[in-house]
Amino acid sequence: MDKKVIELLNDQINKEFYSAYLYLDMANYYIENDLDGFGNWYTIQAQEERDHAMLIMQYMQNNGLSIDLKTIDKPDKVFASPLDPLKVGSEHERYVTSLINNIYDAAYQVKDFRTMQFLDWFIKEQGEEETNADSLVKKYQLFGTDPKGLYLLNQELAARVYTAPSLTL
Repeated sequence: MDKKVIELLNDQINKEFYSAYLYLDMANYYIENDLDGFGNWYTIQAQEERDHAMLIMQYMQNNGLSIDLKTIDKPDKVFASPLDPLKVGSEHERYVTSLINNIYDAAYQVKDFRTMQFLDWFIKEQGEEETNADSLVKKYQLFGTDPKGLYLLNQELAARVYTAPSLTL
C-alpha cells in the first residue's frame, strides 16, 4: 500500500480518537449543566468515533500494515452556552469529512481501490454525521431558548441508544 495512504490512515485513527475525546468533553459540559440528554447524545457520539478508529485499525491490521498510535490531544474548546458545543460539533464533523475525503483522494491517486471501497462507508457515515450535527444546531436555535422546548429536546436526545457500526471488513 502507498506510504501516503498508510500515513493518512494512521493519522485518521488519531483524529477519530480525538473526536471521541472532544465529544466526551461536550458530554461532560452538558451533564455538568443538567442537560443529561445532550450528555447522552455526545457520549454516544464518542462511542461512535472510537469505533471508527477501531475500524480503521482493523482494516490496517487485515492488510498487514503497522499502526502508529499517537498522543491524543486534549480538547481545548471552551463552551459559554449550550449552543456552543453543538456548533463546535457541526464544524468538527465537516472537518472530519474533509480528512476522509483527503484519504480517499490519496487512495484514488494511486488506484488503491480496496481502500477506496473501505472508505465508501465512512463517506456515507460522514454525510449522516453532518446532517445530524446541523440538525441539532437548528433544533436548539428553534426550541432551545424556550424552557419547555429545551426540556423536550433534552428528552429526545436522552432517548438515543448506541448502535455499533455495521461495516464488515
